[in-house]
Amino acid sequence: MDSQSIFDALLLGLLEGLTEFIPVSSTGHILLAGHFLGFNSTGKTFEILIQLGAILAILSVYWARLWKMLIDLPRDPTTQRFVAGILIAFLPAALIGALAHDFIKTVLFESPRLICIMLILGGIVLLFLDRLDLKPRYGDVTKFPLSVYLKIGLFQCLAMIPGTSRSGATIVGSLLMGVEKRAAAEFSFFLAMPTMAGAFAYDLYKNRGILSAADLPVISVGFIAAFVTALFVVRHLLDYVSRNGYALFGWWRLLVGGVGLIALMVWG
Repeated sequence: MDSQSIFDALLLGLLEGLTEFIPVSSTGHILLAGHFLGFNSTGKTFEILIQLGAILAILSVYWARLWKMLIDLPRDPTTQRFVAGILIAFLPAALIGALAHDFIKTVLFESPRLICIMLILGGIVLLFLDRLDLKPRYGDVTKFPLSVYLKIGLFQCLAMIPGTSRSGATIVGSLLMGVEKRAAAEFSFFLAMPTMAGAFAYDLYKNRGILSAADLPVISVGFIAAFVTALFVVRHLLDYVSRNGYALFGWWRLLVGGVGLIALMVWG
């Protein structure tokens, strides 16, 4: 561990927190940044484990609501149905993630050109959807049909390809299913909790033999930075998309993906 590693971890942690819950692909951003910084984490675990900071940011913002859901769960049918919907949406990605874990980490995570291409394609999709005159049918995240929860969960599976964006895939799926823009972002928050927690736990289990105490300071710095910046994003994102939609994120994806491809051609 040296000062450069700590600085890189801080920068990547800030990037993770800022991008995790907006549809621009946090993993794609930190993998690209890590590539050009020359940052190499043990088994590519840093990029997954610092997501715990982002998870805790959601929990801190939604704590009162989550606690109420926990209290109401044994007796309230609406809460029971919503929890069932989250589980239904979570299971496809959990299954595919477990089966394809090694391929994702050793092949897809090592393909910066693929990441740039997916950033650009995702940006085009967001800009196209933001211009459509979609007629929302669902505005309450707790009252989607169970089939809609499942379809959103299937869309989330696309995020196994780095550069796609977990939140982007779920938001696009939600919009296509007739979900209102703010509700699409909010459901993405709720679905992130089991998805990211599951990815964190599974990756930690898979790499338990190669991680050491020397990795802890770097991961801790990234975790804290991700928590602080994700807290800011979670508190302000819903109001932003309610007023402005998702076009800004589409343009940002095109910019980052395009600059990334040029940088890869120049520097490799």
